[in-house]
Amino acid sequence: MADNMDSDKGQRTPTQTPDFEKAEMDLLRESLRLSYKERFLKATQLYKVQQTMKRAVITHKPFVSK
Repeated sequence: MADNMDSDKGQRTPTQTPDFEKAEMDLLRESLRLSYKERFLKATQLYKVQQTMKRAVITHKPFVSK
């Protein structure tokens, strides 16, 4: 059965289109299965990333040929 899943992965006929609404609903269902602790840990991780990105500074030094 695992071999069948691997062979189908990534192969799409030209008439098939990705179903974004179905994918979104699948992600929502998956997230609802998480425990409160897992949800808290995920939210904490996202908050830390957001805080890091807020403080990030992008600097660009112009290229100086010698």
